[in-house]
Amino acid sequence: MNKHSKEIVKILKERYPDAKCSLDFQTPFEMLVAVMLSAQCTDERVNKTTPEIFAKYSTPTDFANIDIEELEKLIHPCGFYKNKAKNIKACAKMIMEKYNGEVPKTMEELIELPGVGRKSANVVMLEAFGDAKGIAVDTHCKRIANKLGLSNEKEPEKIEKDLLKIFDKEDYKDINHLLIWHGRNTCDARKPKCEECVLKEICKEYNKNDTKCIENN
Repeated sequence: MNKHSKEIVKILKERYPDAKCSLDFQTPFEMLVAVMLSAQCTDERVNKTTPEIFAKYSTPTDFANIDIEELEKLIHPCGFYKNKAKNIKACAKMIMEKYNGEVPKTMEELIELPGVGRKSANVVMLEAFGDAKGIAVDTHCKRIANKLGLSNEKEPEKIEKDLLKIFDKEDYKDINHLLIWHGRNTCDARKPKCEECVLKEICKEYNKNDTKCIENN
């Protein structure tokens, strides 16, 4: 365990006491759809798009049977709509055929679903089932892990492996939310608020440059 890991969790929990998942959902399948839509899209945009969708389509059966062009139209605001629509529909079909209409509850099974990578599977496991199996490495997590010196890797799965060695399992749930909130609110990719950062004293990037962070995407 990294000597700063507990300190990082403590400091960020004090800074963001309300940190939680930003995606709106009612069921595990809605969570799965929402997280698939969130790829290269903001959670805010997803939350503005899904109410209309879920009012009419909310179950694996609904999405397995939906006309692909109708689905593309509905999710268009979230970007990359053709590929996302194809994956969501295929995912729903697989859930119906292989898992009796229930979203699987293991990382291994989730990753087998079309369009679901390890990051998305981590989010579903934590938010839908309350079972934090790992750390979802999105752009915020990647940036902060690199800046703090927690990982020198660039690939999300390699970064996650480093983070899992650093943080205690009991902190997985919190750190999933805290790194994202810190990235959105302070450690912004374009304009990091380094002087306001509660982690600046232990930030490798900040202390290396003495005055401010250099974008490290």
